[in-house]
Amino acid sequence: MRIGLAARIAPALFGLAAAAIAHDFWIEPSTFRPAVGSQLFVSLRVGQDFQGDPVPRNPALVQRFALVSGGGEVPIGGFAGADPAGSIRIPGPGILWIAYRSGRSPVTLEAEKFEKYLAEEGLEKIVQARSARGESGKPGREVFSRSVKSMLVAGDAPDAGRDFERVLGLTLEIVPRKDPRRIFPGGRLPVRLLYEGRPLSGALVVAMNQAASGEKIRVRTDARGEATLDLSGKGGVWLVKAVHMTPAPPGLDADWESVWTSLTLQIP
Repeated sequence: MRIGLAARIAPALFGLAAAAIAHDFWIEPSTFRPAVGSQLFVSLRVGQDFQGDPVPRNPALVQRFALVSGGGEVPIGGFAGADPAGSIRIPGPGILWIAYRSGRSPVTLEAEKFEKYLAEEGLEKIVQARSARGESGKPGREVFSRSVKSMLVAGDAPDAGRDFERVLGLTLEIVPRKDPRRIFPGGRLPVRLLYEGRPLSGALVVAMNQAASGEKIRVRTDARGEATLDLSGKGGVWLVKAVHMTPAPPGLDADWESVWTSLTLQIP
């Protein structure tokens, strides 16, 4: 019965993912401060300005969906078509990570929309490359995937160690360089952006607070792939995002490939 349901919903969810190319994608846990032993529900969201719609679990797209801690990695279970997309019991105290990696989805946008999307996401190099090829007036044929994570603090987590900057091995990944629990009003959050494990320079990193999502912070990464986000003294839940685009590899019916990443976390 469940297999039949998955077969029916997969095409619809695939279309939803393709239509969402110009929107943000993030993880929204039921709480960023779960109690040890509690059941955590994990939602996936797609939208803009930190306002989003639910993305039901689609087994056809999920490549990795797991809870990561110092004790290892545990898959996050769930049913096809379900929202929340998964749930898991919190194993112990400490800084924990939710990691999600999707497969590729194709999309084709008419030239004007594609050029606008590239400009909005800080992908001017792709605009220039299309212009140099004489392709500015052509539709944008793209495959995209999601590479996102969320930081949790479970129970009475100790301050020792550097679990806050654990690298999860996502294709495109935002890594905090300072413990978010130690950021107070007026503080800043330094981050590093990694692409296939290496620092990515010149990329646009955007951050927004859930309570004031229209006030976006935009910073380019430096030669070390690092950027510092001035959080303007705002606590609460934050979304930090970036996107990287490259020529599509051979064998794909597309001209470009993009990887979208985001980090959700709570600042005191």
